[in-house]
Amino acid sequence: MKIQNEHLTKGFILAGMMNILGVLTFSRIFTNDIIPEFDSQAMSNFGLLMIVLWGFVFIAVSKSFHHLKWLIAVFTLEKLIYATHWTNWMANNNLSEVYEKDTMAGIYYTIYGINDWVFFFFFLFVFIRLVRKKN
Repeated sequence: MKIQNEHLTKGFILAGMMNILGVLTFSRIFTNDIIPEFDSQAMSNFGLLMIVLWGFVFIAVSKSFHHLKWLIAVFTLEKLIYATHWTNWMANNNLSEVYEKDTMAGIYYTIYGINDWVFFFFFLFVFIRLVRKKN
């Protein structure tokens, strides 16, 4: 099965929209103090803003990704770092405490790492495809 570049372009746009809309929705446009309370290292308002910025970068390269092999490697690494951070957070924290304080923050902590693992594998797939592509 050959995946067309148009489908991969949509994957980049989806990755970007998940970052942008996910953060803006669950942080209530950076007014939800519970998200930073439970992970001030990665999920401060500054950290959340940087996640939104990454989302715009994913969208910005969506139509030219096939020329940007090493940037896609950076995307892959970025998602691996966030996904691993989330996995570690989930193993060492009580998610129900987040839900008790704020449902939106609880939902955010429940899903953001799953999203990052999915897009880690997406970017890895794209990177491997680009590496194997004959110039």
